[in-house]
Amino acid sequence: MLRHLFTLIWNRKRANLLLISEIFFSFVVLFGVGAVLITSAKNFLAPHGFNYEQVWRLEVRAGQKLKMPRAELDDVLRQVKALPGVRTVALTSGNVPFIFNTNTSVFQYQGKKSPVTNYYAADDQYNEAMQLHLREGRWFAPADDGSNHRPVVISQDLRESLFGNGPALGKIFTWENPGKEAIKPEDQFQVMGVVEPVRMDSDFSAAIPSMWQRLLPYDTTHWETANVLVRVAPGSGGELQEQIARTVAGVTRQWTSQVRVMDDERLHRRRYTLVPVVGLCIMGLFLIINVALGLFGVLWHNISQRRAEIGLRRAMGATGAGIGWQFLGEMMVVTTFGVVLGGLLAAQFPLLNAFDLPAQPYLLAIAAAAGAVYLITALCAWQPSRLAAAIQPAVALRED
Repeated sequence: MLRHLFTLIWNRKRANLLLISEIFFSFVVLFGVGAVLITSAKNFLAPHGFNYEQVWRLEVRAGQKLKMPRAELDDVLRQVKALPGVRTVALTSGNVPFIFNTNTSVFQYQGKKSPVTNYYAADDQYNEAMQLHLREGRWFAPADDGSNHRPVVISQDLRESLFGNGPALGKIFTWENPGKEAIKPEDQFQVMGVVEPVRMDSDFSAAIPSMWQRLLPYDTTHWETANVLVRVAPGSGGELQEQIARTVAGVTRQWTSQVRVMDDERLHRRRYTLVPVVGLCIMGLFLIINVALGLFGVLWHNISQRRAEIGLRRAMGATGAGIGWQFLGEMMVVTTFGVVLGGLLAAQFPLLNAFDLPAQPYLLAIAAAAGAVYLITALCAWQPSRLAAAIQPAVALRED
């Protein structure tokens, strides 16, 4: 039976070549959309690695070309922390979670290089505000003031890339290219702790290797803007935000402030990230609809052109169900050719480690695309196959 189907397909190779090309491109599009959706869904379901709820971002600006004396900044932090409803405050760099601001670099340890890593400045209260999940060691403390190296906390994925399965606590690493001159102590990073991987870019981003370096007092003397993380009590709202703004203004009238809710920034980033994904899905949907309509029309035309053949087969004893299954079988074989060609192309992505993604999303996308293509083909071939099965031999031969 299969050999007979191959013979029928070969006899109509020009028409079937067009069908194979349509199925091939449909598979490729479905594979691409599937890979994006599967990766996004996998990331969305993964934990963030920190607690963004009840955290606000206080942005304090000293003004253009004006610097921020640390004494005045510390006064602001003390007064904000003393407000009712404020649990803790922490000073950090400008690349806070869920905003379009990143600091990245590459680090090395004894010849091993890390992947591109997000690095943050953080004070001793940062972990209390963000509630990262410590796996090893501890967070920064005043006892680190006398350290000869820059205390840092790293994420588990950065730990694995630099130290493998070996111990990490107390180890010292540097920037990727520290230069030929003697490395300054502040550019030598000593690991104080290791935290779970974090996803601070968006709900749909993967975990990125991260490092938090201890913010020393002199680090803020050149700042024009300070970013403060404020963890507040549940139920806090606009009234507390106004109190924070008045508190900053009460320290110095030259400074301005703005309070943003981290969860609102997360939702804003989510909507921004969803736009291209939704657009890709809509484009893929329209393409699949066009391909499905094309397949349906081609099959309908094939039956009209092959009425005499169908009538002759019925006259020779073929049943209506057998004719219907024959047409459906032809389409499944043609679909297999298109799926195999598309699968060969899609298989290059996990083999080449494209976009630094693991193989699992690609393999799931290949399986999903193949299943969707077979389903679409079967649905498009079902009604034309029924029409072919209903053709009476006497009517078909008389018309011919």
